[in-house]
Amino acid sequence: MRILHKTDQNFKQNEPGGFLKSTRFLLYFLVIFAGAASLVSCGSKGEKRSKDDRLLAKVYDKPLYLSDMDGMIPEGMSSEDSALIINAFVRSWVREAALLREAERNIPSGLDIDKLVQDYRASLIKHNYENIAVDKLLDSTVTQSQLAAFYEKNKEQYQLETPIIRCYFIKAPRNAPQLSRAQEWWNGNTAADSTALANWCNANAVIHHLQSNIWYKVEDIGAYMPQGSLTVDNVKTRRDFVQRDENFIYFFKVLELVSKKEIAPLAYIEDQARKVILHKRKTQLLEELKDKIYNEAMNKKQVTIFE
Repeated sequence: MRILHKTDQNFKQNEPGGFLKSTRFLLYFLVIFAGAASLVSCGSKGEKRSKDDRLLAKVYDKPLYLSDMDGMIPEGMSSEDSALIINAFVRSWVREAALLREAERNIPSGLDIDKLVQDYRASLIKHNYENIAVDKLLDSTVTQSQLAAFYEKNKEQYQLETPIIRCYFIKAPRNAPQLSRAQEWWNGNTAADSTALANWCNANAVIHHLQSNIWYKVEDIGAYMPQGSLTVDNVKTRRDFVQRDENFIYFFKVLELVSKKEIAPLAYIEDQARKVILHKRKTQLLEELKDKIYNEAMNKKQVTIFE
């Protein structure tokens, strides 16, 4: 059933001041399309309809009435814009209704949809409650001493599969200004040299790593250099160099190297360790909460087990 006098071409227009030019209306259309799928799955309203209620569409035995769209059209909207929203909703709804009907016809025998829905509902409710409880009760602070204790207990699990390094690295254009000064600052040993080099890198470098406490995989740094300049095989002998190619200059200095199959330092696995610690806390918190709620129900004599 066609309820608009506008064509599909009109519907797609985006003229200045038009309906689709408004971001608010575009977002509202997304809500409309989502609502169509939701309304199909829930079915049309079961209450008695007024004589003025308008039948908008029908797919097999499933009808869509204008009253089913109550609350979906903002107050004060023009009749033209309201019609556009209704038309868009109807087109989305009939597709969803046809798909749902075909899906219902092909439900495998023995599949208990009602039980699946109940189980899914229960899972959503419990998951929502657990999230609320965790947000409210979980201590998310992980101290350095706790990280160190975790590391000492579990460090054998963190054997490296590839070498890692702490290093200084700069990649900059060969025509960058003050390049000779940058090389002097690179070779300098004072805090002033470090500050000047960092400022120069911020203004000119393509990429730079000047933090001494961060670990990197060797191949990740080598990927920024000409092929073969730095690899897991030559890193032990290529510990400090300045290199040029046609377009760039590369500064590289190893501060510390940990080889393959050695135990990763705590600083390298710190984020992962923190996530493991918090996951264990969360699991313990939820188990304790479950026990508490169960015991409360037992104490109130609200648990009965029938033999």
